[in-house]
This record gives sequence, C-alpha cells and structure tokens, in this order.
Amino acid sequence: MIAVLKIARPLLAATVLALALPASTSVSASSTVTAQPVSAPAQGVLRLRSAHGFDETVARLKADVQAKGIRFFDQIDHTALGAQAGLATGKSTLVLFGNPPLGVQFLQSNPYAGLDWPVRLLVVEEKDGSVWVAWNDFAAVAGRYGIVDKTAQFKMASEVAASIATAATSR
Repeated sequence: MIAVLKIARPLLAATVLALALPASTSVSASSTVTAQPVSAPAQGVLRLRSAHGFDETVARLKADVQAKGIRFFDQIDHTALGAQAGLATGKSTLVLFGNPPLGVQFLQSNPYAGLDWPVRLLVVEEKDGSVWVAWNDFAAVAGRYGIVDKTAQFKMASEVAASIATAATSR
C-alpha cells in the first residue's frame, strides 16, 4: 500500500522543508504542503491533479524549483521524442532537479539508488484533458534499495517533492 503524505504540524513541515533546501532559500509556514497526493496507476508513484493546463503546470514546476534555489538538471519532452520516432503519445514532460548534498546521501547507502536520482517529477496530460504531476513515493524508493539509515533524509525529499508538486498544481 502506498503511504500518503500527511502533515499534521505546518510549522514542523516548514522546518523539515527548510532543512532540505539550500541554505540560501527561505521557507515559511505558508510554504508547507496542503494538498494530499494520491496513488497513480503505477506502483510506488504519487500524483497531484493540476488546476492548470499542461504548459503552465510545467512552467510553474520549473519556477518553483528555481525559487527554492534547487538545482535544475534538465527536462525531457516525451511527446517530442515520440514524434521524432513517428510515434504519437499524449503530452508528457519529465523534469529533473535536486539538491546534491541531500541526494548523494542515498548513493552513499546504496550506489544503485542513482537510478532514481536526481529527483524526477512527471507532468502528464490524461486522455480526458486532466493534467497531473507524478513522482516516486520516497518510502517506496527507500524500500527498493533497502536504505534504512536515511529516514530523515527520505522524509525531507518527500516534503520537498510534494511542496514543488503542490506549488505547480494549486491555484
């Protein structure tokens, strides 16, 4: 069963989020996550429905990564790749970002965790026109690699990913 992120104490959540971000980034209690991610149609994946169109959701996601001072690595436009191969697909863009001082700690515990780092958020437009932001449930990632010595760091990664997804999807 996929755990759903629940934040009972907004101030504690803001503190955890602040610890996960670069020192130059400020975070207030108003930056905490309020939306509840739901399971995606894939094991170990969480998602939030966006209140915006596809392009705006991608732009908002990238803007929040930048605003938080997190390193942006790249974005991959799956739709364009499909078109280049002569294969039609719905709108799908993968955004890669991370905070190396946090993410590299997972690699120290298990170097194969590099298959899931840096962090990836996927923006998908469903056939019904709904737009979703999806990401790996970090509890599932920890289990996949048998990492048991980085519980606080996985909690931070979960908070940051959910915060960025919420900023990209909410009004």
